[in-house]
Amino acid sequence: MSTVGFIGLGIMGRPMAANLMKGGHTLMLHSRSGVPRELIDAGGTACASPREVAEKAEYVFSMVPDTKDVERVLFGTSGAAEGLGAGKTFVDMSSISPEATREFAKRVNALGAEYVDAPVSGGEEGAKNATLTIMVGANEAT
Repeated sequence: MSTVGFIGLGIMGRPMAANLMKGGHTLMLHSRSGVPRELIDAGGTACASPREVAEKAEYVFSMVPDTKDVERVLFGTSGAAEGLGAGKTFVDMSSISPEATREFAKRVNALGAEYVDAPVSGGEEGAKNATLTIMVGANEAT
């Protein structure tokens, strides 16, 4: 299985991360409000910043509320972009501005990493039950 990073552990992100751990993945976790105790108890590792998550994980997922939050996670102080490079993939599962998504993808690709736009549908119940619909936009190889 993979070492996966997950940033944003709120209503949607918390159960999504838990389901990834149930699937056998090792998780590196970060949330601005702190990593929930149950995810640590289940084997997740709390990281101090998005950058630390990206440094330790091959795939980094973000599930945050809006465009400015994705920008902060990626490019803010100790942002994930500081830990991304060749062989890494950043997957944004937020529903954000398409224009900003294209710009974020260009900036992440310039680091040698891949960017995947993957907003979800199915709400909190879908996240809990692992039944979300994921709409993926990425290059074919990724």
